[in-house]
Amino acid sequence: MNSTSPSPQDPGSSDLPSAPNFGATPYGAANSGAPGVPPTPPAKSGKKKGLIAAGCGCIILLVLLIAGCSALAFSGGGDDAESSETAAADPAENEAADAEAPAEDAAAEEPAEEKSAAADEPAAEEAPAEEKPASEEAPAEDDVPAEHTSALNSAQSYSDMMHMSKKGLFEQLTSEYADQFSDEAAQYAVDNVDADWNENALASAESYSETMHMSKAGIYDQLTSEYGEQFTADQAQYAIDTIEADWNANALASAESYRDTMDMSPDAIRDQLSSEYGDQFTQEQADYAVENLEG
Repeated sequence: MNSTSPSPQDPGSSDLPSAPNFGATPYGAANSGAPGVPPTPPAKSGKKKGLIAAGCGCIILLVLLIAGCSALAFSGGGDDAESSETAAADPAENEAADAEAPAEDAAAEEPAEEKSAAADEPAAEEAPAEEKPASEEAPAEDDVPAEHTSALNSAQSYSDMMHMSKKGLFEQLTSEYADQFSDEAAQYAVDNVDADWNENALASAESYSETMHMSKAGIYDQLTSEYGEQFTADQAQYAIDTIEADWNANALASAESYRDTMDMSPDAIRDQLSSEYGDQFTQEQADYAVENLEG
């Protein structure tokens, strides 16, 4: 017989027994409510609440797992980033270290090179000692004192116009009655003057022959005398060997001068022309001069 009263179980529930209803009014007992009110149906099964609680627990576990994985992922990423930064920084630091190493080596080598250069300097300074003294070489134009230049100019003028010897030039430049240059300036001048001493001796010999009608021997003595031109013996010999002169005509001109200026006799004139203390013509040249005197 089917009862119309509600079933103690939920129509959609399974066969599981319902949760006990402690403290509630027993099923079938009269409701303490107002008369005529149908009895309060029994409470529904707690299965749906249990499933909901289980679902919430799974969700919480899943959230915790995801949070843990995320923490691990972030931790691992940070380590990777730090390792990457460390790896990226290492080559730069290595290159900087490599760049500093040669610089330190070069700095260490510089004192050695300086010591080597300092050790070599005395040798370089000793080399000029083997060279010729500076006084034997003509100094550069920029280093020549003004006095030296002036002495050289004077020496050149004397050589060109008066055909003086090297020694005669020096004495002329240093004489207190002449140019009064210092010995150093005069020596520089005679060492650097543009002169051919043989040609100067020849020019002087020609002048003595033409103006003073001197003999060959007389000209040689005048060219070499310390009181005369002071040419060397070789230079004087070159001059009298090269000169073109008529020694008979020179003897005659000298004889005429003695007669006209000194009123000398022919015999006295002959002796003066041939004397070794006089004009030093040969005997033949002296005889020619006397024989050709007029009046």
